Amino acid sequence: MTYLDPNAAIAKTKLRNYLLVLLPKDDKSQFLAQAGYILENWQQLEQDLREQILSLEAVPTEETPYGQKFVIVGSLTRANGTVLSVKTIWLVSAGLTRFVTLFPVRREEQ
Repeated sequence: MTYLDPNAAIAKTKLRNYLLVLLPKDDKSQFLAQAGYILENWQQLEQDLREQILSLEAVPTEETPYGQKFVIVGSLTRANGTVLSVKTIWLVSAGLTRFVTLFPVRREEQ
């Protein structure tokens, strides 16, 4: 079993300028807003990724010129009981683990 570094780098700009803003293509903000993850509380998303996702088993996918990619599939659960099933992508290179992105898990992937 493989577990990634719980202190992985999660770029604030990835959360604030990509995941939590409405985009014309590949928007994830509306999906995340269902659980109350919005731009004004981006820190909660970062904390929940660390506590609820990074503690799960990581599956290696492909080796790229930038490093080894891993996938972690899990659930983000908020205090209000809302649960979002997510697939997260992480990159490990030169001992550094970085968050790449997340996607909603489709029913057939669960």
